[in-house]
Amino acid sequence: MIPRLKKIYLEEILPNIVKNLSIKNTMQAPKIEKIVLNMGLGLDASDSKILKIIKEDLANLTGQLPIVTKSKKAVANFKTRKDIPLGLKVTLRKNNMYYFLDRLINMALPRIKDFRGLNPDSFDSEANYSFGIKEHVIFPEVSFDKIEKLRGLDITVVTSTNNKEASKALLDSFDFPFYKKGSN
Repeated sequence: MIPRLKKIYLEEILPNIVKNLSIKNTMQAPKIEKIVLNMGLGLDASDSKILKIIKEDLANLTGQLPIVTKSKKAVANFKTRKDIPLGLKVTLRKNNMYYFLDRLINMALPRIKDFRGLNPDSFDSEANYSFGIKEHVIFPEVSFDKIEKLRGLDITVVTSTNNKEASKALLDSFDFPFYKKGSN
């Protein structure tokens, strides 16, 4: 079954973007290629029990198993050794990406306390959008009973364009809740 947000993209958003950006071929239109979620372990990097709990939370959140990111070399200032777990990462593509994006925009972000919107200036040089969430419990899939400590989550939305304006127009059409300049 096709995800709701993908259907909206193909039927409504894509034709509007092609028209508004005056693109001749629909294959040139900007699209979301993938969503990358990253959760750092911080001081709990050496605790395998906490790693397992966070791995389960991230798997429930995204619908696929996260990979453990490990240190590449030892750094004395950070008290890390080679191959010590530093965090977890999930890359979502295709249908899983659209399912997650739908839950993020319509269920999770509105649950953030005092949420005023996402920063519209958080696009990088490649026109990808990155933002952080301070508490991963805003997602309904995360069980609040198992949580020992609130954890943050980094989310990067990778687009197919290098143009920041086209990328912002794409995310605006997906109803990303950007705050207006001057209101925050």
